[in-house]
Amino acid sequence: MTRSERLAEQLDWYWHKNLRPRLVGLTDEEYFWEPVRDCWSIRRRDASTTQTPEGPGRWAMDSASPEPVPAPVTTIAWRLAHVIVSCLGYRVGWYFGGPAIDAETFEYAGTADQALRQLDEMYGRWAAGVRQLSDADLDNPPSVGPEPFPLENRVLHVNRELIHHGAETALLRDLYLRRD
Repeated sequence: MTRSERLAEQLDWYWHKNLRPRLVGLTDEEYFWEPVRDCWSIRRRDASTTQTPEGPGRWAMDSASPEPVPAPVTTIAWRLAHVIVSCLGYRVGWYFGGPAIDAETFEYAGTADQALRQLDEMYGRWAAGVRQLSDADLDNPPSVGPEPFPLENRVLHVNRELIHHGAETALLRDLYLRRD
């Protein structure tokens, strides 16, 4: 197995055994559920609770710069959008020739099903791209994108991010199921 295949397999195992099965049956009610007050979420643009929501369409992602301290609790909708755009989308575009994606132009999902389709598509592009990397690709900083580290570091970072945010999403589903 090549290094790129090992890196892809690490995330693929988590994706197929843990994260994606935990998202089966996600409802719109869960997707938008706010466990505490002042959550950040994906909202209709006219209902945004932040001054600078991201996205051009009907649905926008709550955002602020600088980010408040402490950071707001986020909904499953916000968390999935973050994974789709910031963790996977930017880098699929930078490193693997995918479409240029950024938080200002991305059409955020207004339903759980739409978000899961976006997630599946972006994960598929990411996993396929990682599997195609050579050892030389992994050893050197990419020629595009703002991240001046060896590409292997970037792949490992995305793996950590997806595992981290996936666990948060699973926890939110657990809390939703057991809410009073």
